[in-house]
Amino acid sequence: MPRLSKSRIMSSLQCLKRVHLEINHPELARFSKSTEAAFALGHEVGDVAVQLYGGDGGVYIEYSGGSLNKALRETEQLMSSMFRTEIFEATLQHEDVLVREDILLPVVEEKGDSWRIVEVKASTKVKPEHVHDCAVQAWVHLGSGYPLSGIALAHIDNQFIYAGDGRYEGLLIEHDLTEQVFELLPAVPAWVEQARDAVDGPMPDMTVGQHCTSPYECPFLQFCWPHETRYPIMGLGGGRKKLGVWVMDGYHDIRDVPASEITSETQSRIHRVTVDGRPELLPGARAFVTQLAYPRFYLDFETVGPAIPIWAGTRPYQALPFQWSCHIERAPGEMEHEEFLDLSGEAPMRALAEAMIESLEKAGPVLMYTSYERGVIRGLAAMFPDLAGALQAIDSRLVDLHPVTKINYYHPDMLGSWSIKAVLPTIAPDMDYAVLEGIQEGTQASAAYLEAIDPKTSAERNEEIRRDLLKYCKHDTEAMVRLVQFFAGSSRPG
Repeated sequence: MPRLSKSRIMSSLQCLKRVHLEINHPELARFSKSTEAAFALGHEVGDVAVQLYGGDGGVYIEYSGGSLNKALRETEQLMSSMFRTEIFEATLQHEDVLVREDILLPVVEEKGDSWRIVEVKASTKVKPEHVHDCAVQAWVHLGSGYPLSGIALAHIDNQFIYAGDGRYEGLLIEHDLTEQVFELLPAVPAWVEQARDAVDGPMPDMTVGQHCTSPYECPFLQFCWPHETRYPIMGLGGGRKKLGVWVMDGYHDIRDVPASEITSETQSRIHRVTVDGRPELLPGARAFVTQLAYPRFYLDFETVGPAIPIWAGTRPYQALPFQWSCHIERAPGEMEHEEFLDLSGEAPMRALAEAMIESLEKAGPVLMYTSYERGVIRGLAAMFPDLAGALQAIDSRLVDLHPVTKINYYHPDMLGSWSIKAVLPTIAPDMDYAVLEGIQEGTQASAAYLEAIDPKTSAERNEEIRRDLLKYCKHDTEAMVRLVQFFAGSSRPG
């Protein structure tokens, strides 16, 4: 197995320490749920690309950890054959650098037969790092002795509307990058040498900073950033560049940073409350919730936004609700709960909207946490014009608890975050999301939903997912209830 691959060269361009750790200490990597979801999404989009570019033809090069030589031989045979065809995941190696070319298309030119590479990405636009990615591919391709007439990047067109017929022509947009890639080719050998030195030598002494999350979140964040203290400096929030400077200056804990060095108002507040060691709850929180009329409706959606649309009339990455939970407070201490979840696999949006309109009645504030719910409701109104009036009426009743919380409350244990998952353990430790089994955050909920509607999922697993989804979404709306009760003065911060 070669020590370097295209992905590892890209890692080295982000951070030399990252590529060293990827090869020498992979056990230290910690991938976030969103990163894991991105990996799965890339495979899904790649499968559709094979259908779009191959039709009924083409050859897919299978590869698993122990079959590299087989994949290399099969690729060579296909590329040297008199009868050329489309090749998917063509496997090439040059100077100990391995690449897998998503789409390799035969090209007939006057000067001789050639090839064209199409790299496929699940993004909705071309990004600078994509050009570097393609440059590595082109360098290995040419270095392996094969002609190359062009290289393009294909990405998702987020304006594509699926007709529901199983056909996805138009889902991908191609951008020719040949000129930009060939301009970069002379730099690739230096990238390879730099990566090789980082891998084979001692761990590079790289400081933390903005590059830790750009262009991709590094899986070694927890290893590189100081985390052995109670209030890690990342809890100050803000740009990673400035935080990295403080770490380089020897500050590991929020309390270590001199107040005189902090210019951001939000960071100053986090620092002040953390140094004081006591949570801050301003009178504005109580004043806000006491003026809320009854009945009060606490609403939360779960949505799915597949890159490859499932239902007719929908677009890639469109946020489509499949579930809601609503706690209804008729009067102080008088609570009801209603919910909706459709795991049939049919488009759930209209039935969800109709059930929500009925449950939210005609009057009373509809509480949410962040403006996400507003966007979902407006999306439903655009989708179903005959329901638009009722949905717009709900929109006018929405009340966002997030800005109220951010203005009036901060606890040192929130570590710079005002997400409901950061706030809740500080006001209601018994409701920490960590106690939930199965699903603990939105990315998991979306993935679980897609698993549940897959025809291959067993009835037993489907029922398990149903229970977990209902429990998770209900937890979200109960969290808002507890937050409002806390602001009203019925409980105090921990």
